[in-house]
Amino acid sequence: MILLELVLQQRQTQNLKMTVELRQAIELLQYSTYELYEYIKEQEMENPLIQLEERPKDNLYEDRTRNPRATGTSQSPIDLIKSDNIGMRAKLVEQAKLLFTDPQDQKLTRFILNHIDDNGYLTLPENGRYDDAEISRGIHLLQLLGPIGIGARSLQECLLLQITYDYPQQKLAESLIKNHLDLLANRKWNELASIMNISLEKVKEVTDFIKTLNPKPCASLSDFSAQYLNPDIIVELNETGISFYLNDSYLPTIHFRNNYTHALTSTDETSTYLRHKLANYNWLISSIEQRRQTIIKIMKVIIKKQEAFFTDGFVALKPLTLKEVADKINMHESTVSRATANKVLQTPKGSFDLRLLFNSKLEMTDGNDISKSKMKALLRDFIENENKQKPLSDQNISEYFKTEKGIVISRRTISKYREELNIPSSRMRKEI
Repeated sequence: MILLELVLQQRQTQNLKMTVELRQAIELLQYSTYELYEYIKEQEMENPLIQLEERPKDNLYEDRTRNPRATGTSQSPIDLIKSDNIGMRAKLVEQAKLLFTDPQDQKLTRFILNHIDDNGYLTLPENGRYDDAEISRGIHLLQLLGPIGIGARSLQECLLLQITYDYPQQKLAESLIKNHLDLLANRKWNELASIMNISLEKVKEVTDFIKTLNPKPCASLSDFSAQYLNPDIIVELNETGISFYLNDSYLPTIHFRNNYTHALTSTDETSTYLRHKLANYNWLISSIEQRRQTIIKIMKVIIKKQEAFFTDGFVALKPLTLKEVADKINMHESTVSRATANKVLQTPKGSFDLRLLFNSKLEMTDGNDISKSKMKALLRDFIENENKQKPLSDQNISEYFKTEKGIVISRRTISKYREELNIPSSRMRKEI
């Protein structure tokens, strides 16, 4: 017989609960400046105590050092709105209506234009309304409208269209593309010379010509209009050194709406509601300021560490981690991670994602280290200047950097960096 005894015990535990305010403050850190602008506008709609005052464009440059929120460029959030310019695809449809008087030709070209991707290649639906002969006829009609090669169903067809319409005299190149494109892609130079019964010099001449053809002749076909890049932080070089400011001049000034002051002192439900909104108002003001101060602290550390980058570019980028910055400003690494997310940095060297300035490191034989970005730059320069007739393998490149530069880097890492730089393998880099 089993006896069960019921015992009442008291236990004290600690649980960390994330409040709504804390969650919102974390989200605020991750917002870009324009996302923060939209969030503030939403808060005005939800909170009757918030009154926003839009900043006049004439005052956007004043007093940067006193209050970075009140400074920046003259760019307005309205600049981020998409343009209404008609896309190239729509223009071609309109041109087809003018050029082709036959309604069937207009329908055929419109059908093809509606089924090409942003590079101009045709991707037909499974149950198309036209057969291959009609599609081919439509593709040739399109050559009278757009860039030569538009509507091609493959790379081979795209290159052949360019030869047919622009270089009809290039019969050898036409034969090579039509019959031996796979050998060309795999750089089988000797096999090409043997099959086509021509010299290696002639193979090189033909392949050099083919390289001048455009594999993506319609790269501008996208219907998406240009998007303006709105930097969150702007770094400038001047006589005294490097300075920066937050590009948040277009954020509206947040005021307390005094109309409701008297209602806060009563004891009815309206007063309770307004006191809750007052707490939200105070939280918004403090959270925005805390976000601003956090970004400023992080930027001071980054600029001190990466000073050479702002004059010499990515080749001078030093190793830097989120944890290093967090330790410098006495914050948690996750806070730095959130504060640097979705932020665009405008510098004399161009505009970049702020996270690009954080760099892992590789060890050197002398005990020093080198940043990942600098290593990539060295790898790119090395491959650009290598002997194209005898390009080195990833293993040989790894050994070169270890013996000649004192950089310890594995073959696998060389391969990874090479792929990130869109550099082909040694076999694909080999030239005649």
